[in-house]
Amino acid sequence: MDERAVEIWNDELDELFLRTGHRFRRVEPRRRMRDYIRGLLGPVRKNGWQLAEYAGHRTPDRLQVDRELYLPKSWTDDRDRCRAAHIPDERAFATKPDLAKAMVLRAIASPLPIAWVTADAAYGQEWRLRRMLEETGLGYVLAVPKSQQVPHFGRVDHLFSQAPDQAWERRSCGDGAKGPRVYHWAALQITPIEDFDGEMPTHQRWALARRSISKPEEIAYCLGYAPLGTPVEHLVRVAGMRWAIEEAFQAAKNECGLDQYEVRRYTGWMRHITLAMLAHAFLAVMAADAAAKGAAETVPASRPSPWQKFGGSWQLSTHPPPSTNTSPAHAR
Repeated sequence: MDERAVEIWNDELDELFLRTGHRFRRVEPRRRMRDYIRGLLGPVRKNGWQLAEYAGHRTPDRLQVDRELYLPKSWTDDRDRCRAAHIPDERAFATKPDLAKAMVLRAIASPLPIAWVTADAAYGQEWRLRRMLEETGLGYVLAVPKSQQVPHFGRVDHLFSQAPDQAWERRSCGDGAKGPRVYHWAALQITPIEDFDGEMPTHQRWALARRSISKPEEIAYCLGYAPLGTPVEHLVRVAGMRWAIEEAFQAAKNECGLDQYEVRRYTGWMRHITLAMLAHAFLAVMAADAAAKGAAETVPASRPSPWQKFGGSWQLSTHPPPSTNTSPAHAR
């Protein structure tokens, strides 16, 4: 990076600190937060002792701001152990889907434009999580195990074993490191559940299957819930966003030490995870801004084509086609 780029990054980082400083009542923890973030973004190992040394502190004890930590029953049933780790007394056992529900509800209550939820089978098989998403009006595409029961049809793998060859269509669920991730996909609309969906449903239930092209015996399954009229292509794109989420987790680990905490207390873990996520968000925004500026400088402006595809046919249009929000909320 040249000096100008470094200056821009420093200015943006100072702006980030100004926007988050009100979260700290006293100046001392505010300064320690800034030191911690700079350490996470610096060329040091991302554990408490290394970060403390980088920031000029003798120990990491006070250099440690939200996430959900899964605590097994072996912990929550041992209150003395919990108190020794400064885990709040009111913190009881919660399954991972329960923690996911809490995070999704917080996201819904925030100003973020949440429209979709996607997650792996550990969460997708939990009917209470799916029901909660339906009650809030959120669309979802959730992976499920092959033994998942589909209302009125039985096991999801048996359902798709009866699919005719023409039901499997070649589709891309988004770009990966080596280009488009292309699979054979089959999608089936599921009969509404009257007790849940009512007589005039606004959403449609789906079952989806993704089959490897090179290894057709490898099939993964999903359940979906989407506003009426949502095309299959959109559901496939939402399903594909799970890989982007996993890549974001890995980048946060590699670049900001998300998994390099070395803490003995609950509060220290929460603070490290929160600040590591904040540091990664800063990097992501700066990288996106740089890419957008580069594209604006190298790609000439062009007018949209009047040829637009609606459904299965092309039409001439004087207006751009309506956009669809595909921003997902994630659970982990």
